[in-house]
Amino acid sequence: MARDGGVVTVTLDRPAKKNAVNDVMWRELLAAFTEVADSSEDRVLVITGAGGAFCSGADLSAGASERHQLDVMRGIGDVALRLHRLAKPTIAKINGVAAGAGLNLALGCDLTVASDDARFSEIFAKRGLSIDFGGSWLLPRLVGLHKAKELALFADIVSAKEAQEIGLVNKVVPAGELDAVVNDWARRLAAGPPLALSMTKTMLNNAFAISMDQALEDEGRCQTVNFGTADTAEAMAAFLQKREPRFTGK
Repeated sequence: MARDGGVVTVTLDRPAKKNAVNDVMWRELLAAFTEVADSSEDRVLVITGAGGAFCSGADLSAGASERHQLDVMRGIGDVALRLHRLAKPTIAKINGVAAGAGLNLALGCDLTVASDDARFSEIFAKRGLSIDFGGSWLLPRLVGLHKAKELALFADIVSAKEAQEIGLVNKVVPAGELDAVVNDWARRLAAGPPLALSMTKTMLNNAFAISMDQALEDEGRCQTVNFGTADTAEAMAAFLQKREPRFTGK
């Protein structure tokens, strides 16, 4: 885990296994997400992989755990929820393969940027498994129900170009530009108003589960909180003074 100017980068680092996640890594991810959530200095989380791959999914070669499989899956689910509930912007920087739980780890981020040589698969069916790590919830919301079923039931490999066309990723860039584009996005988010961004993220995450009436009520409460913050006062002053605001999260 590396920090630079409010941007935290978590790198999956098992390149020999295309960064397949084992039990130790699941625990490390949960700890990392919790640490970022609890830090007032951390404003943006970037997740990426080492060695030319993002993540090939869970490591199925690790052998049976001493725990019951349901306990194992609930622990993995805790990681997905911790990422989903993180009240700070998150970006997946996808370099190479993103498959199975690795793909859904990327989709669980708020923004997804992929290199043009990246490839994607909800690989579960080809391993005799059903979809997990939040994919059953995330995928229909991103690409629609029928397309989600196509991706999950056939488990085909999707190119970066198609992934962008169907809404699986936000942006596809040449591999040599991936770092620069993600760094730019991360720094822009880190310079934004932390409280306002966190409330916007939470409301958007809740959008499919609530009515318009409730959405408007939530917006009203959040905006009322904003108007009482130093950050909103700073934004107004910066606008009048024709300069960039300096947000502190207060």
